[in-house]
Amino acid sequence: MSQDRIERAADALRAGGLVVMPTETVYGLAADALDRGAVRRVFKLKGRPSFDPLIVHVLDEAQLKRVARAVPGWVRLLTDAFWPGPLTLVLPKRAAVPAEVTSGLSTVAVRMPGHPVARRLLRAFGGPLAAPSANRFGRLSPTSAAAVRAEFGAATPLLLDAGACRHGIESTIVRPVRGGFEILRPGAITAEQIAKATGRKVWSAGARTPARHPEAPGLLKQHYAPRRPVRLLAAGWRASPPPFRKGDALLVFQLGWEGFPGVARVLSPRGSLRQAAQKLYRALRELDASATGRIFAELVPERGLGPAINDRLRRAAGTTSR
Repeated sequence: MSQDRIERAADALRAGGLVVMPTETVYGLAADALDRGAVRRVFKLKGRPSFDPLIVHVLDEAQLKRVARAVPGWVRLLTDAFWPGPLTLVLPKRAAVPAEVTSGLSTVAVRMPGHPVARRLLRAFGGPLAAPSANRFGRLSPTSAAAVRAEFGAATPLLLDAGACRHGIESTIVRPVRGGFEILRPGAITAEQIAKATGRKVWSAGARTPARHPEAPGLLKQHYAPRRPVRLLAAGWRASPPPFRKGDALLVFQLGWEGFPGVARVLSPRGSLRQAAQKLYRALRELDASATGRIFAELVPERGLGPAINDRLRRAAGTTSR
């Protein structure tokens, strides 16, 4: 990625425009986090409802202090372990952060990305960037530049193409609570990693769905969804498979199924949850494009990255029940 292109993107942001930037999780649709007009353009292009808050990306401590009022000392256990990286913290916000960014909440979701291109852009721009996933609201997050172009077509803003995203699913969103941490959205950093790094208790918010005003992005019942309807397959489904029809598609974790009549994708033949996470959105996009019926998706084991992958599958299917 040439520095000239980075500077061009920074100039576009200063002018109130939008830029698609790569991160280690998914591609983001970035705007100046302190510019109300620019933030409104993000919501308009995505078709995102105003009640769903955005994540603010920062380069360093100086930029963090511009958006968050305070970071408790014990929360530094998290930032020391996982920043820069795919972890988002929900913190008290400063008045300078527009209400549009936080959907009127008194807190701001903030993270320090680790992707080198995202960091170069933050450095060149010189300020925090609000950057939700670069897709139409509620649809599958993009993990490649091609997926972004498929979403927005001719309306695609200036795009910094840095290839495929490393993690393939969004950041873990954590809210500090007394004595530990509550995971609002599971993601690329696991509960086990957080507990080990901090020595603190870690709770999961579970699959609760906010009635109207989510505390953080990605908590709505229907989200991360392909256009085709998704049906979930629980453990043991092979012993009594559903009545598949021609035109259906199948997404499985590790093992294929010879009796399936349509197109299928296997997330990880070697049984790696990290590989499954990396391939999840790409595989769902491919099946969405090839199927004419439903997409059947097999839930993965509930360990490590499993809760994050299953969270995305449940929301794709429009159900947060476990």
